Amino acid sequence: MNSMVNLLIGLAMGLNLIALASSRLPALITAMAVQGMALGAMPLLLEHHFDWMVSLVAVCTIAGKGFVIPYLLRRAMRAANIERDMEPTIGYVPSLLLGAGGTIAVVAMARALPLLPEHAGSLMVPGALASVLTGFVLLIGRTKAISQVCGYLILENGIYLFGLLLIHVTPLFVEAGILLDLTVGVFVIGIIVDRIQRAFDTLDTRKLTTLHE
Repeated sequence: MNSMVNLLIGLAMGLNLIALASSRLPALITAMAVQGMALGAMPLLLEHHFDWMVSLVAVCTIAGKGFVIPYLLRRAMRAANIERDMEPTIGYVPSLLLGAGGTIAVVAMARALPLLPEHAGSLMVPGALASVLTGFVLLIGRTKAISQVCGYLILENGIYLFGLLLIHVTPLFVEAGILLDLTVGVFVIGIIVDRIQRAFDTLDTRKLTTLHE
C-alpha cells in the first residue's frame, strides 16, 4: 500500500515539473487535473477499512479537481481565445530548474525531519513541499490569470497532501471545508478573469497595474 501511495506522489511531483515547463495552457490545466485526481484517490489507500466519509471526500475531490474545475478553466480559456502564456516573468527553463532543484532539496530535507514511523518511508512530506513550491513559482512567474489559477490549485494540492498526514487524527470535515473553499475560490477567480478579459481584452494580470483609484 505504501508503495502505491509513493507511486501516486511521485506522479504528482513529475506533473509539477511538467506544469513548470509548459507554455501551453491546455497542457498546464491537464497536468493540474491529473495531479488533483491522483492525490484525491490517496485517502482511499491510506484507510485500512471502509469509511463513508473518507470515500465521500475522495470522490468529491476527484470530481472537483479532475473534472469540474478543469472544465471551468478550459471554458475561460476558450472564451478568452488564448492558448499560451508567452511572456512569463520567470522563463520556462529557469522555472523548471527551480522546480527540479527545489524537489531535490525537499526530498533531502525530509529525511532529516522527525517524522512518525509510518511516514518515515513516505514521499508525502517532500511531495507536499514540492507542490507548494511549484504553486508559488507559477503564481509569481506567470502573467496570464489562468496560469496563476493553476498555480493556486497546485499549491492547494500541496496543502491537501500535508493534511493527509493527519488523516487518522484530524476529521475529514477539515478537508471537505478546504475543498469547498477551493471551489468557491475558483468561481470567484473565474468572475475576476472574465472582468479582466472584458476590461483589457487580455488575461495579462500586469495590465492591472494601470488601474487607479
